Amino acid sequence: MDNGSGDAATTAQADSVDATALDDPADGLLEFVRGIVPVDWLSTLIVVAIALLVTAIASRLAVKLIRRVLSHDSVPLPSSSIFVNIVRVVVWAIGISVILSSCFGINVSAAIAALGIGGIAISLGFQDTLSNLISGLQLSIMGIVEPGDNVEIGGQRGIVRDITWRHTTITTATGERIVIPNSVLNTSALVQLPPPRKVVVPISVVAEGSELTGLSAAIAEAATQAAQTVGGVEGEASVQFSDVTAFGFSGTVVLWVEEGVDPAQAKDAVVRAVAPFTRTAHDAVGF
Repeated sequence: MDNGSGDAATTAQADSVDATALDDPADGLLEFVRGIVPVDWLSTLIVVAIALLVTAIASRLAVKLIRRVLSHDSVPLPSSSIFVNIVRVVVWAIGISVILSSCFGINVSAAIAALGIGGIAISLGFQDTLSNLISGLQLSIMGIVEPGDNVEIGGQRGIVRDITWRHTTITTATGERIVIPNSVLNTSALVQLPPPRKVVVPISVVAEGSELTGLSAAIAEAATQAAQTVGGVEGEASVQFSDVTAFGFSGTVVLWVEEGVDPAQAKDAVVRAVAPFTRTAHDAVGF
């Protein structure tokens, strides 16, 4: 008898709960969602927004710091974007990990471990990207190429502008922008050319050894005056003899032009100016 009355009371209570849920379906849906995800979404969204803002500020400060550190002459690393991008990715990875752990209760370490097998497949899919990233780090850390270098790669000459996590950008003398993957740059022959403002003219002269001092001074003066007709010159030209040949002495004329001066035009003017001071091998043997 008591069991029958108890079952009746339970049934009546369940009917009253169902009736209440039907009377106010919004409250019932809210209770259902809270039963699945026991999180206060309003406060969680506020915390997530604050955490994202803090991460963005920390990322910007870290980028400014690494740029300032890399700009110092005492730091052996070049001021390439690849290091800035790595720092930015690390800061955001830490920030997102903190958000997932504190706001959503996700064990980031366990998630990374669970994705270990999948990470192998992902790494195979991004094989080219990883190859370019590693190659860029090798080029930058070993100092093989830095922004501002004048290089020749695969027949292309230009100034290195930046090294990113994927490619290296160079600008040619005609203003063309060439993008070369880091993996290609790491496996190709790279020629380090003189700086673009440095004008180097090889020369060969036939003279007595006692005449070299006066001859080099005359060549330097002529080269400086010729280059000044094209644009500004930093200091005076220098003449350096490096070899003694069967027909005379060989060396180079070196001078620096100011920023904005076309080095090709300056070199042409210098060659024309120093030509009267040199003789060919045929002249040296009396042909």
